[in-house]
Parts: sequence; C-alpha cells; structure tokens
Amino acid sequence: MRGTASVNEHPGYYEMRHIVSLEETNLVGNVYYAHYLRWQGRCREMFLRERAPAVLDDLRGDLKLFTLHVDCDFLAETTAFDELSVRMRLEELTQTQIGFAFDYVRLDGEGATLVARGRQRVACLRGANGSAVPVRVPDSLRTALAPFAPLQRQTVRG
Repeated sequence: MRGTASVNEHPGYYEMRHIVSLEETNLVGNVYYAHYLRWQGRCREMFLRERAPAVLDDLRGDLKLFTLHVDCDFLAETTAFDELSVRMRLEELTQTQIGFAFDYVRLDGEGATLVARGRQRVACLRGANGSAVPVRVPDSLRTALAPFAPLQRQTVRG
C-alpha cells in the first residue's frame, strides 16, 4: 500500500491511518471498491505486527488465518488525498474463529465522516495446504484482541 500509513490505538478500536493515492482511484475520481477490502487486510496485518508479533512467527510456521467472509457497505465517496482512519474492532471471538468489524472514517478540518463499514471473519487453521484443520485461536492473539472487544460483552466464548 502506498501513501502515508500510520497506526494508533484508541479505546475500543485499533486504528490505521491512510492517505488515499491517485492510483487507488478510478476514472471518475473516487476510490475503487476493492481498495476498502485491501485496507481491511492491511489494518489486520498492522495489528498483528504491533500487538501480536508472536502470531507473525506462528504464521511463518504452519498457522493460517483463513478468511471465510469479507464485506463492505459504502456510505459516501472517497477521493485522492482524503485522509482515512480505518478502525478495527473485535466483534466476536470463538474457539477457532475471529470476527472483526471495520469503520472507515474520513478525517478533515470539519471533523470525521463515516464513509464505509466492513466485516471480516477468519478461521485459525494448522497444517499443510490442503490438509489444514481448525485450531483454537492462539492465546497470544486472544490477549492482544481483548482491549478491542465490545464493551457491553467482554466475555469471550471458548
């Protein structure tokens, strides 16, 4: 991903900042929809890098974070040089799966505007490609996700 990307932490969500580049826009001048999905993945990866580096080591082994579902609802257009805050929250944590929610917020001198919302569900698997089996979400990842769990239900199904 090109452009400025910085990562911050806030109560309730993990934030990745991004400045939209010209290459992320189409002929009309707005951001092509597939980039929103890329930004979800990038935000999740930066979270792992910053908050759960042990999981990165595990991914170099046989752990896989397999994306089961991804979606995004678009609420307003974004264009080149918009500054976005991609905010990731933990929506659900089961024994083997993680549900994330994403808010895409445009930041400008007048405040913040919600421009899109997305979701992503991943499963933890181990084993060789083609024969991987579901496994429990690693404890180090559970610990890293805890501060981003919904405030009204801090319990984690397990």
